[in-house]
Amino acid sequence: MSNDYPYADRYPVNRTLPEQGRPRDEILAELAAIAREEDAMWESGKCSGTMYCGDHDHYRFLTEVFGNYAHVNALQRDMCPSATRFEGEIIAMALDLFHAGAVDGGDPVGMVTSGGTGSIAHAMLAYREQGASRGIDRPNVVKPETAHPAFDKACHLFGIELRRAPVDPVTTQVDLNWVADHVDGSTVALIGSACNYGYGTIDPIADLGQLALERGTGLHVDGCLGGFILPFGEELGYPIPAFDFRVPGVTSLSADTHKYGYALKGTSTLLFRDRALRNGQYFTLAGWSGGKYASPGIDGSRSVGLLAATWASMVHLGRDGYRRYAARIFETSARMQEAVRSHPELRILGSPSFLFSFTSDEFDIYLVNDFMRARGWRFNGQQYPNALHMAVTRPQTQPGVVETFATDLADAVAHARQHPDEQPLSGAIYGGVAGGLTDEADEFISMVMAEMLDVQQGLPPA
Repeated sequence: MSNDYPYADRYPVNRTLPEQGRPRDEILAELAAIAREEDAMWESGKCSGTMYCGDHDHYRFLTEVFGNYAHVNALQRDMCPSATRFEGEIIAMALDLFHAGAVDGGDPVGMVTSGGTGSIAHAMLAYREQGASRGIDRPNVVKPETAHPAFDKACHLFGIELRRAPVDPVTTQVDLNWVADHVDGSTVALIGSACNYGYGTIDPIADLGQLALERGTGLHVDGCLGGFILPFGEELGYPIPAFDFRVPGVTSLSADTHKYGYALKGTSTLLFRDRALRNGQYFTLAGWSGGKYASPGIDGSRSVGLLAATWASMVHLGRDGYRRYAARIFETSARMQEAVRSHPELRILGSPSFLFSFTSDEFDIYLVNDFMRARGWRFNGQQYPNALHMAVTRPQTQPGVVETFATDLADAVAHARQHPDEQPLSGAIYGGVAGGLTDEADEFISMVMAEMLDVQQGLPPA
């Protein structure tokens, strides 16, 4: 099967809208068969991240909830007032989880967005607008290099200068002196991650918060990945430093419900210490012939189904459910990290939490990845230095997965030691480890992107 145009050898390819529609039963049977095959990739527990819950019973529950509201538009609150209930309670529960009650003198609020990138983009828009209200016409933000590329994307879209602070290659911690030296009168926000995607390490949020207060700028904490698991790790006694609204200087925080919140893909929360910052991104147009228009963010139409499913996931699990899942994930991650540390040829980067990344100073770590791929493992690839990242989720907590990881890793390390001069077949692309990379990596990535664009335009790949 070609990954460029999948399933073309088994099912019809729709290059035009079919003249006659297909029977529902036929379509459902086709999709069910594909879904079963694709689910098998992660059900074994060998896939890093991506499937955070991995519980088909939970997915069926959320799908049933979603189905009740999938067809309803969140714009029409008069027709579906429950949308206001779902969204308001999601925000209220998230504000409570991240200690908005510790805010003194503020008015904490939030919004539900379409995902981590949506939350980050809305945050950057809010800071740009706040800066504009203070006369800043060329705003900038300062982020650690390890912070998510969604910040780069948002700054590109909204005309914000992005200043990337270097990080220590061993500790993965940002250079605070560099950050301080690059804050000026046009800096509208600093960025910190809890935790960062690449290494699972938490930035020094307290230090960044103090700097933000001293310089009169905002501080956004990207908890998109760790937001709905780190608080429960802290409750369980793991050394998780405060990263939320308990930290003076933190003015906004994002946390994805579709990750360790165990909701469906397509929701995230963005929280603000004060309403004034959040209100800066409202858009209104009073003079349009279609009627007075107002929206609280970038999105217009949204399915109430996603709001309902997110709400249902949170109230079904409760703090106890999240805490139990977090306990198993942290324990599993610790055991997997022990397996990595048992090999002197491997080195874990920084001091990670539930997610860890490892490299080697003796051989290209992608030799290990090539071997592990053959045994069904799917890690996320990194570069500078080459490394493999494992985001531990619920599927890894299944019996036997850690033991299989340890056995396969030992064999992979032995393979890499025996073949140190081989050219690895894999390399680093966000969202997975791509196969077939050579020294001409840029050319390869350009080809992949071109094919993706062709598919999006409805063109068959070359």
